[in-house]
Amino acid sequence: MGLDDALRYLDDHTSYDRTGRIESPTLDRIAALCAAMGDPQHAAPVIHVTGTNGKGSTVQMITRLLMAAGLTVGTYTSPHLERINERIRRNNEPIDDEDLAEQIAAIADLEALTGVRPSFFEALTAAAFRWFADVAVDVMVIEVGLLGRWDATNVVDAQVAVITNIGLDHTEFAGPTTIDIAREKAGIISPSSAVVVGETDDELVGVFAAEPHASMLVREIDFDVADNTLAVGGRLVDLRTPTTVYPEIHIPLHGWHQGVNAAVALTAVETFFAAPLSDEVVREGFATAEVPGRFEVLGVQPLVVADAAHNPPGADTCAGVFFDDFRPEARRILVVGTLRDPVEMVEALRVEEFDVVIACTAPTPRGVDAALVGAAARTTGCAEVLIVDDPGEAVIRALRSADPDDAILVTGSIYVVGAVRPLLRRLSGG
Repeated sequence: MGLDDALRYLDDHTSYDRTGRIESPTLDRIAALCAAMGDPQHAAPVIHVTGTNGKGSTVQMITRLLMAAGLTVGTYTSPHLERINERIRRNNEPIDDEDLAEQIAAIADLEALTGVRPSFFEALTAAAFRWFADVAVDVMVIEVGLLGRWDATNVVDAQVAVITNIGLDHTEFAGPTTIDIAREKAGIISPSSAVVVGETDDELVGVFAAEPHASMLVREIDFDVADNTLAVGGRLVDLRTPTTVYPEIHIPLHGWHQGVNAAVALTAVETFFAAPLSDEVVREGFATAEVPGRFEVLGVQPLVVADAAHNPPGADTCAGVFFDDFRPEARRILVVGTLRDPVEMVEALRVEEFDVVIACTAPTPRGVDAALVGAAARTTGCAEVLIVDDPGEAVIRALRSADPDDAILVTGSIYVVGAVRPLLRRLSGG
């Protein structure tokens, strides 16, 4: 099986990406596949990460800290921006096409042998576990795909279970309250897990505490960001963990929330080692962190910032960082497409503070029609709204209308950001 055949196999098993629906929640299929492979998900210790927002950034920081400490790290994330290979990495290098095709072919053979038909995500998750066992990583950093309890990644037995935060998202599967969502995310905690919680709401923390666990550390009580200031190219933070204070750590990522993510990541890695990290490891790990598609600067004069905020809490953070960290003083242009309620998204993005909104359709069957996104922007208070269905054409329209001092924000969906990144890199020559 070549890569094209492997991708066709995965596409044939896709359901959620096309319909937004998942089959009845069960771990039976992924558990059966893993058992047939000798349970590769247990081949190395696991740091398992869930939460409403910040998972990708936290996983990246954890990976970089572990690498700086000298470990070989297998990282599994979702979704991808441009290529599916991005989801499965060894020491932050994506799996190559040949290895990916080989792993998917093995899952296809298992389907024929066992009679278990996996979903797209289950097949890819099983392939990731198999590859990590084959290349003998020292530790796996696994990002939950959806919620937690019934997510295909939850066949691992997490040595460290991380919850970044809780917000209202995926309420069609777990809702309608944040308590309901917390209960589902708490499902990644096992009796042997050390738990690191970035959420600070007492009621939600209580949900996690109710799950049998080995130990628990909670932000603002056991660890925190002692100082968090704007710096050139990111943030300058003082991080307090249960063992140590790490002063003046530069985080090369934009947004105050990345300081919080850094505190969670550092505490998770300290917990994994059951020891503080050296100052050199901490500085090296954070200095190399990069999260494509999260407040990524993809152009200057005009400034072009892309952020894959995909739900109202993330959109609220996105707007805050854009206006408070980047501080655009000339015209502000928003290119937005979404899979969510467009009114909630544009309200969270503060569209009334933009001079122009260019609405597009996220390039997925679940994308909200650009006309509906545009109508929501007009209703919310933006005077100039344009409808340009294709995200690439929408960005071109924004660039053509912008002066060098203007600022363009591209956001609303990882599908939108993933579609425009190659175009913007070509235009910027990088």
